[in-house]
Amino acid sequence: MQRERLIPEFDWNAVFVQPWSEYASNSFWIVLMGFLVSGTCGLVGCFVILRRMALVGDAISHSLLPGITLAFLLTHSRDTLPMMIGAVAAGVVTVALIEAIRYSSRIKADAAIGIVFSSLFAVGVILISVFADKVDLDAECVLYGELGFIPLQEIAYFGETEIGPEPVIRMGIIALIAIGLLVAFYKEMLVTSFDAGLAASLGISPTRYQYGLTLFLSIVIVSSFESVGVVLVIAMIIFPGATALLLTDRLSNALWISTAFSACYAVFGFHLATWLNASIAGGMTVIAGIVFGIIWMVSPGQGLIIQFRSRHSSNEEALEPINPSL
Repeated sequence: MQRERLIPEFDWNAVFVQPWSEYASNSFWIVLMGFLVSGTCGLVGCFVILRRMALVGDAISHSLLPGITLAFLLTHSRDTLPMMIGAVAAGVVTVALIEAIRYSSRIKADAAIGIVFSSLFAVGVILISVFADKVDLDAECVLYGELGFIPLQEIAYFGETEIGPEPVIRMGIIALIAIGLLVAFYKEMLVTSFDAGLAASLGISPTRYQYGLTLFLSIVIVSSFESVGVVLVIAMIIFPGATALLLTDRLSNALWISTAFSACYAVFGFHLATWLNASIAGGMTVIAGIVFGIIWMVSPGQGLIIQFRSRHSSNEEALEPINPSL
């Protein structure tokens, strides 16, 4: 009896050639969607990381469930607009509750985040359980998604011209909006991210931009969870920016680098998933983790190798005997 292989045998043609020769159209839309999600999350994620809001993104992702459930119960529609409004409202409530707990008690930020997101997520699960006969949703549809289904989605049209799958077009619009907002408010976001006190002295409200970033983060998450799931969206919010910031101290450079990394995640994650016959979004996240690990080791300024050499040189200098004739 032949034992099943734990890891499938690698076939270059099946992994790298066949997807682009026999299934080129499907592969293109899948990789493009992966890049748009990861790239948009990466742009927002750079600011999220600088503001130490990475766990807030996790909280927002979990608190979306009661927001979109209530939106469905009120509108009886799963269209994008009511879902988006419900998600954004849930994101605002999440951040408001976290800030209220932080500033009105001794509870630290991490504990406040855990309290809020677990409570709101539980509320969403209960709403679905109670109104199960009226809600055509389940908790898993929010947590998980599959990029492989993108080519099967409804096609968007411009007039009579076929453009592409609706989720891809929608995510492309969100990406363009993100770039537009970044260009329009780059200086304000830069100042409020690095020095809230300086921003306030210049007449720039840090709180206003904090909530603005939260609103847009909610929109990005709800636009992505249909395809990749909010759990993996959190990884995409963190990995591109965190990896880029290991390579540069300039935010403008980090934004470009994070976008390049996002393309890497999309392409190689797709081929990794093809090889292993696994989740494409999961493959992208694994590639993101591998890239981060490599950069963490070899980063010229903050890498483990350069830190080890620096400490080794310092120890050698400390142990070097002093010449008494000097």
